[in-house]
Amino acid sequence: MKALSQKRRHPLAAIALLLMGLLLTGGLYAVATTVNQAKAETTTFSASDTEEGKKLFEANCATCHGMGASGTKDGPSLVGVGAAAVDFQVGTGRMPMQMNGPQAQKKPLQFNEDQTHQLSAYVASLGAGPAIPEEHLLDEKGNAAEGGELFRVNCAMCHNAAAAGGALTRGKFAPALADVSGKHIYEAMATGPQNMPVFNDANISPEGKRDIVTFLKKIEANGSPGGADLGSLGPVAEGLFVWVAGLGVIIAFTIWLTSRTS
Repeated sequence: MKALSQKRRHPLAAIALLLMGLLLTGGLYAVATTVNQAKAETTTFSASDTEEGKKLFEANCATCHGMGASGTKDGPSLVGVGAAAVDFQVGTGRMPMQMNGPQAQKKPLQFNEDQTHQLSAYVASLGAGPAIPEEHLLDEKGNAAEGGELFRVNCAMCHNAAAAGGALTRGKFAPALADVSGKHIYEAMATGPQNMPVFNDANISPEGKRDIVTFLKKIEANGSPGGADLGSLGPVAEGLFVWVAGLGVIIAFTIWLTSRTS
């Protein structure tokens, strides 16, 4: 015990412990990076796609995001955001941005499907990130009931329980989710665009995301069987409308009666 105690007090003991800690940290990081890289490679791209995507990026995106997508004061770095983020932002017309504002607005597409695929390939080559979802996750054959529960717990506070959208702070908003493709809904959950948090696979599993897409497409297909949905703002808005409209009818009827008697 005395010999061991003396070794612990050796001048090189602290350095040895530091080196061991660095080796352990590096090993854990290498394992985590390998796992993330495996996830990122679920979407495969050809070398031609990556090369063409680089040309498109340098011509259309580098002004804001910098050469090599390293970022500038006008746009963040895209290293490690993954193919799904590019496919969502470019595929919905939000990028390139039309003008500065609280958040990027959806607008007509600037790039066709092939060009969007190529841009996604280039950004994916810069670092591991969420991949474009596979087709079986977008078949809308998940569990709609489970998806509805997940949506109400994680999404309804911003997007409304009926996915009709809602206002946020400082001019921002959560958009309505009707007429949005299942792929873009899935990608939004995986990448967290604009003010949306990222729901990675540890938060909501791929099957859970599939269930949410199924739920949203189901309520979209069902429409509003009860008649006019009044913006799907909920019972308070509907009650207020009935109250105001009902009082208006009563007042109008009362004025009509009094005018008749006079």
